[in-house]
Amino acid sequence: MLYTPTPRADQLRAFERLLQIMDDLREKCPWDRQQTFSSLRPLTIEETYELADAIDQTDPKAIREELGDLMLHLVFYAKIGTEQQIFDIGTILDAVCDKLIARHPHVYGTIDVADANEVSRNWENIKRQEGKKSALSGVPRAMPALSKAQCLQEKARKAGFDWDESEQVWEKVQEELGELQDSIAQNDPHNTEKELGDVLFSLINYARFLNIDPEKALEKTNQKFIARFTAMEQIATQHGKQLHEMTLAEMDIIWDTIKKQAQYQ
Repeated sequence: MLYTPTPRADQLRAFERLLQIMDDLREKCPWDRQQTFSSLRPLTIEETYELADAIDQTDPKAIREELGDLMLHLVFYAKIGTEQQIFDIGTILDAVCDKLIARHPHVYGTIDVADANEVSRNWENIKRQEGKKSALSGVPRAMPALSKAQCLQEKARKAGFDWDESEQVWEKVQEELGELQDSIAQNDPHNTEKELGDVLFSLINYARFLNIDPEKALEKTNQKFIARFTAMEQIATQHGKQLHEMTLAEMDIIWDTIKKQAQYQ
């Protein structure tokens, strides 16, 4: 069944409906009334991860549902801002519209661009003109470390600070691995932690040069491990045992058998 876009007027009515429902909930629902920016924060993060899962699973129905949940949170924050007289949904939307227009002079101005890379460079230049003191500005402190490393490296690349070839990055990975091994041999836990961080950072950088998203790559490995481990539990159960009752050697035999099966590779 083909999707038929909702007319713009109906889209606006739907958004107005959500705003009205938010007003009602904030006034009449005890749970909604007691929410604050801080109490919503972890829930918003959870909803964002649920949206990411739906996108990874290429599930349009789930994506639509999770986008709705996230939209509710955005409207919720706007409502709280209105109550505190610091902003409202109108000022939020006007601000982002103004930002988009200012940062797209090739659309709303007279600037010509050759490709998407030039658009990105212009975007960063405009941000600096707006008062950003560093090319690394805008990276959230609360962002998970792996994603933050990706973001930092990408911003550094746009500023011109980058390796020329992937072979150079791989040499850096090997260099960092050597320093990690030296630190382990010296039994220096503090320095070992630092060197391990350097290894991870350099591997994320190498993934970027291979055009591989390290977050996705690691998640695929996570899911593969979950599938293999649960299969091992099932096989153990079929033999009348629990994993904690088996030796590591016995578990390794089952694990190696599972690894050879196509669905677990």
